[in-house]
Amino acid sequence: MATSTTQTTQSQTTTTLTADKSIPIPRGPVTASLEFYEPPTDGSTPFYYVEDPPAGQPKSNFGSTSLPISISDLRGHESSFTLDHNAFAALSHIPSATHPQHDFAQGDAHIRQTYYPEVTQLLLDTLPGAHKVVLFDHTIRREGSDPNVAANRAPVTRVHVDQTPASAAQRVRLHIADPEEAERLLAGRYRIVNVWRPLNVGPVVSFPLAMADSATVRDEDLVGVEHRYPDRTGATAGVRFNEAQRWWYWSGMTDGERLLLKCFDSDEELGRYGRVPHTAFVDPRTPEGAPQRESIEVRALVFG
Repeated sequence: MATSTTQTTQSQTTTTLTADKSIPIPRGPVTASLEFYEPPTDGSTPFYYVEDPPAGQPKSNFGSTSLPISISDLRGHESSFTLDHNAFAALSHIPSATHPQHDFAQGDAHIRQTYYPEVTQLLLDTLPGAHKVVLFDHTIRREGSDPNVAANRAPVTRVHVDQTPASAAQRVRLHIADPEEAERLLAGRYRIVNVWRPLNVGPVVSFPLAMADSATVRDEDLVGVEHRYPDRTGATAGVRFNEAQRWWYWSGMTDGERLLLKCFDSDEELGRYGRVPHTAFVDPRTPEGAPQRESIEVRALVFG
């Protein structure tokens, strides 16, 4: 299990991002504002409408509070973190036949055809015991985009977990066509894992992703939020601040690197810490003129 130590120094290195511009990449620990969950003021069930809400309804009914958080850099400590012990993992030197600026601009069908097989194989090769992977959706995020437009969403700057235990089981039943097979799979170990990849030309400088070491997160820190779709209601989890939480980011991520984020794990022994709070954040050291962050996250059901 990773130990969450507090680092006290900050540093920057410089790398060439384009043929004609060099940009300093923020490295090392940083203190930045993160947005944590605040409950609805009227005590009602928290909700969020994925698409336009019904007439007279707000998009969401809960609030947030911004707090300064110390975030450590896991660069150089990648092997210290695992999905089972921390609910995130950092993978390096991942080959891909897809080009970050070409293949991901050709639409969802092309992404499913070219990139999904790579993600499936990566998870089967990386996660011990995995025997079946079902990729159920993906999101491309581009800084400056409309967060409410599915095809062109902005980074999410709110601490959250993508699933709750109930919504994870719902996902299995939703995406496994045969009900009998779904129930068989639910009787074994199943996980929901996001595969996060930068699509920038050069390292990520703006809006990096922060993750809380799940071993430092209490169950009571997590609050179920109804995720309302036009045809069904799922759930995500808002995250309350707890001073015991330890936060990490991976400075200057490149196209050959992947973050695995575990949102749920049915096995409370092998994968005791089965959920990872995460959020994009504004690094106050981001240099002027830094390229805007682009990324893709693919969401997977992993069985076994």
